[in-house]
Amino acid sequence: MKVIRSQAFRADRPWGALDIASMNGITTRLHWTDQPYRWHVNDGEEVFAVLDGQVEMRYRQDGREHRVLLGAGDVFYAGIGCEHVAHPQGEARILVIEREGSV
Repeated sequence: MKVIRSQAFRADRPWGALDIASMNGITTRLHWTDQPYRWHVNDGEEVFAVLDGQVEMRYRQDGREHRVLLGAGDVFYAGIGCEHVAHPQGEARILVIEREGSV
């Protein structure tokens, strides 16, 4: 049994993570960041839930770049092949659920 106080978590570097669980090849990690990630495509599906702060999620679809501002409680689902990048607006804490070993 674990209780994680997400608002108290701070990593020692942007996108640092606290591993919460690994279940049947799917990982659940809590990330802290104050810096953008990088454009990428995961090798599987990804669920990205903002727990604290705001994140501008940029993604490419049909050759066009789109942007959506996510706040605490918002969830972004990146399907297979979805190219995306997260840009936090200040500090943010994000719960990411994805295939183990994914980018």
